[in-house]
Amino acid sequence: MKKFARFFAVLFGMLIAALLLVVGGAFYLNKAPENIPREGVLFRVEVGDSMVSIADRLKSEGLVRTPLLIRVLCVAQGTEGVVKIGTYKILPGYSSLDILNLLVSGKQQLYRITVPEGRTLRQIADYLESEGITDGDNFQEIARNENVTEMFGVPGNSVEGYLFPDTYYIQKDYPAEKVLKHLTERFFEVLEEIAPEYREMGPREITEKVILASIIEREYQIDEEAPLMASVFYNRLEIGMTLGSCATVVYIITERQGKEHPSFLTYDDIEVEDPFNTYIHQGLPPSPISNPGRVALDAAFHPAESDYLYFLLKDDNTGAHYFSMSLSEHNQAHVLYLKKK
Repeated sequence: MKKFARFFAVLFGMLIAALLLVVGGAFYLNKAPENIPREGVLFRVEVGDSMVSIADRLKSEGLVRTPLLIRVLCVAQGTEGVVKIGTYKILPGYSSLDILNLLVSGKQQLYRITVPEGRTLRQIADYLESEGITDGDNFQEIARNENVTEMFGVPGNSVEGYLFPDTYYIQKDYPAEKVLKHLTERFFEVLEEIAPEYREMGPREITEKVILASIIEREYQIDEEAPLMASVFYNRLEIGMTLGSCATVVYIITERQGKEHPSFLTYDDIEVEDPFNTYIHQGLPPSPISNPGRVALDAAFHPAESDYLYFLLKDDNTGAHYFSMSLSEHNQAHVLYLKKK
């Protein structure tokens, strides 16, 4: 009996030792490698990646100690096929289990993008594609889908004018519809701050103000002058004058004709037959010519009170304009500023 007792004691001890060895080995293999830089490493999961290929790549990039543990953990959790496509930031100290949980959670690395004021739908789409955020052509196609504009609460048949210029944090390869949702939601958040009275307006009135804001955005250079420019355009609309905005002609050249931005406009340019040409057609153009920011939107919804009908750039350095009430005064100012130059 003593021999059997001694045998089982030795066997039990060996089993405990083996178990401790396995646990200790697993604990060691689960630990993060020590060579991961402080800023972390970006790891990309592509379409069609298997768990085996992901585990092998994690090992080859020095992010785990062994690919086998990742695969074992994945089977144990039942998360095979659950890892989400995207880009992830793996930081120092992330164990194999931490990494697997991160890939399963889908909490991807966010990228900082800044949409500048006054850009068109096409320019924003090109920028987003260049940053790897979303496909530019798909972005434009969805932005002009009437079902999408209705879903986002945007009047009209395009979200042009309603993509608010701001800084956003978005993951790469993000669906275009979701990117559009971010930008349009931000537009209405800001509009609520600027002009909560917009909720009492009909779709046509909102559209008209956004169109005007899109023109102001491309005309003003000094914030304080934006409401004055708005007053000029409103005054012209009220008496049936054409808006005469150079910005609408530039829009025709760059967006509708697909040409480079001109350094100056010719008489032929301002006489081109196009519904967006506010030199030859009365009223507002058919749709926004840019995506306006806070200053231009505020000006369009809250214009200054003035009798001005004209404005003229008087200082290239500061962007200041001269505002006048009559054509003779405007022409006189034009001559004076030309002489000064």
